[in-house]
Amino acid sequence: MINFRYHVVSLTAVFLALAIGLVVGTAALNGPVADSLKETVNSLRKDNQQMRQSVNSLQKELDMEEDFAAETAQILLPGRLTGKRVVVLSLPTGREHTEGVLKMLQLAGANVTGRVDVQDKFVNPDNNTNLMELAVTAARPTAPASALPGNGNGVETSSALLASVLLDRPQGTPAVTDADRRAVLAAYANAGYLTSEEKVTGPAEAVVVVSGQPYIDKDSAKKDESVVKIAEQFDRTGAIVVAGNGSAGGNLVAVVRGDPVLAQTISTVDNANTVQGQLVTSLALVQQLTEKRAGQYGIGDNATLMPRLPQ
Repeated sequence: MINFRYHVVSLTAVFLALAIGLVVGTAALNGPVADSLKETVNSLRKDNQQMRQSVNSLQKELDMEEDFAAETAQILLPGRLTGKRVVVLSLPTGREHTEGVLKMLQLAGANVTGRVDVQDKFVNPDNNTNLMELAVTAARPTAPASALPGNGNGVETSSALLASVLLDRPQGTPAVTDADRRAVLAAYANAGYLTSEEKVTGPAEAVVVVSGQPYIDKDSAKKDESVVKIAEQFDRTGAIVVAGNGSAGGNLVAVVRGDPVLAQTISTVDNANTVQGQLVTSLALVQQLTEKRAGQYGIGDNATLMPRLPQ
């Protein structure tokens, strides 16, 4: 008869056998396994150290390239845009590198008539009706509503009105008065659609639109489309350069380059988030104003590093 003592002795024997097996196995494998693990760890440590050194080296190289571009700008830019009136239109996605673009324009001698920051509210599809109504009420005698698009697109209509007061009017068209310009910009600023209207000193002959990556929220497609509408309306009125960040994913630079019509009149720079790209933005504007020619610049596919300018 199997009793409790039998079970205890059996279980003890099993655990004793397991313990002996573990001891024997560990003793037999301890040397080779430990050596192999140690060698693997040392190899990974060495690889990690080499990667860290490589990253530090690349970062140092990038910093030196930025410094080189900044010093090169001091030689290439001064006087290139002297007497040229330029307005900077900063989109929400391009806010981080707007200051860098501005500094290069000023270094080139441009007369920056103002910086206008378009807010996210402007491209929000929920505000289409409000933008249409605002364009009608904000219009002034020298910037009439009758000259605006009548297709029901609030962003397009409002962009046309803003372009008419921020850029020179077509030859033969009465100029917008300073009072009407201030009134239009104030209407959009008071409604929260843009800021910095008090810095606009007069009309410009060219615009630099500072943009960035495409939108990624649920309304991204409509917002990206609205950004293109803004650029299209300013393109109808004056010379334009889009200073962007990247050339993929449906952002403004990508759309312009993919459109055979827009690419003929709108210059793009896909690395304006860097000092190099900010330098090239000013040179692209020089090309627009002196040669009446557009180009696509940066590091993206089918783009050249910088325009070839006449001596």
